[in-house]
Amino acid sequence: MESSIEVISKPIETTAILVDGGFYRRRAYNLFGDKSPEMRADELVTYCRRHLRVRGENTSRLYRIFYYDCPPMAGNIFHPLLQKTIEMKRTKTYEWTTRFIEELSCKRKVAIRLGELQERESAYRLKRRSTNALCRNEIEVADLTEKDFEPDFVQKGVDMRIGLDIASLTHKSLVSRIVLIAGDSDFVPAAKYARREGVDFILDPMWQSIRPSLNEHIDGLRSCVAKNPDPATERLHADYVPTPDDSEDEQVGG
Repeated sequence: MESSIEVISKPIETTAILVDGGFYRRRAYNLFGDKSPEMRADELVTYCRRHLRVRGENTSRLYRIFYYDCPPMAGNIFHPLLQKTIEMKRTKTYEWTTRFIEELSCKRKVAIRLGELQERESAYRLKRRSTNALCRNEIEVADLTEKDFEPDFVQKGVDMRIGLDIASLTHKSLVSRIVLIAGDSDFVPAAKYARREGVDFILDPMWQSIRPSLNEHIDGLRSCVAKNPDPATERLHADYVPTPDDSEDEQVGG
């Protein structure tokens, strides 16, 4: 008599990965170093795909990567040190950002969500390390150079778009897991709704510290990079296997 053994395979989860673009680019610069627009776009997609693997095994299927940002500023900003107006459309920042968004928009399974830039509220600001050096009397105002300043672009609509997509993905039951790569964005109401509906909600702050109160509104923290990587040797690849320094599905909240 023949006998058959039924093999029951565990269903693969479907994951949507949402990326706060401004946050990612800042953290990626610190963790992985300066890169061309093309290399940064490749890096972002590869980094996101790390979330589909746990301990070297494929555990989830990618639904889509949603990237949220604002178009680069093309207007003018007054520079307080140079005492002149800078035409942003002629700067390297404008050129780099334009090429980066264009490159990312050509990637498979990547959706671009662009908010609005508040040009009247945007301005040049003193970098944090320069401000700290001034406060510690390590430098004087006369020592400041153009490199001590950076443009501070004020965005509108990015957090709202993130929240709407979390709610839509949840309401339509399109995914079983949502990974949000962000810092302390105002995503809590949408995250609470997703969790109530049974969606596994993971936050990836890329090792940036978050407010302790956020832990009760998420299902886990996972940063898919070593805590203190060497940008010269860090190589992003889809078959990434976490090291003991990595945050590997640390379960928090309830």
